[in-house]
Amino acid sequence: MKIFSTLYDKVMIWSEHRHAERYLSGMSFIESIFWPIPVDVMLAPMALSRPSKALHFAMLATVFSVLGAALGYGLGQFFYDPLVVPLVESVGYQHKMQVAFDWFDRWGVLVIFVASFTPIPYKVFTITAGVLNMAFLPFLLVSLVGRGLRFYLVAGLMMWGGPRMEAQLRKYVEVLGWLVVILAVVAYLLLK
Repeated sequence: MKIFSTLYDKVMIWSEHRHAERYLSGMSFIESIFWPIPVDVMLAPMALSRPSKALHFAMLATVFSVLGAALGYGLGQFFYDPLVVPLVESVGYQHKMQVAFDWFDRWGVLVIFVASFTPIPYKVFTITAGVLNMAFLPFLLVSLVGRGLRFYLVAGLMMWGGPRMEAQLRKYVEVLGWLVVILAVVAYLLLK
């Protein structure tokens, strides 16, 4: 069953759409607040299909992700009880929010860097930073560094890999896709 190769082909077509930059910017913004799909899913194919603009795409993803993070922070700070709690409960993130509170207690601002650079749900930590009234300027600076490193790394790898990487991705996309699904299920079961 070839699910991922079909999706890969569609994403590569979408990455060349005339509004792809707007979609990337919008996705980067909302991913920092509530969107469950990581920005890399759109950034990587865009950088792969247009390597000369890869760094520009990384800049857009970084700037709009940090702007979204600022809104997430504000939602946490000013609208936690009336707006955020029902949203968190509707998507089943109560446990993740508690983990975020615990991590902030233990590691402070370092948590923002880890969440902004890794696949940990960044949105949970942007909102939690606002709830905990974390100092806003350090929050923004650490978010900018972490998100920038992540997105420029993705764009840089796609530029470096070029057509050879695209050919290899195309060849192994089914295996990689199913591997990611298996890893996600295992991670869910372990972190549950």
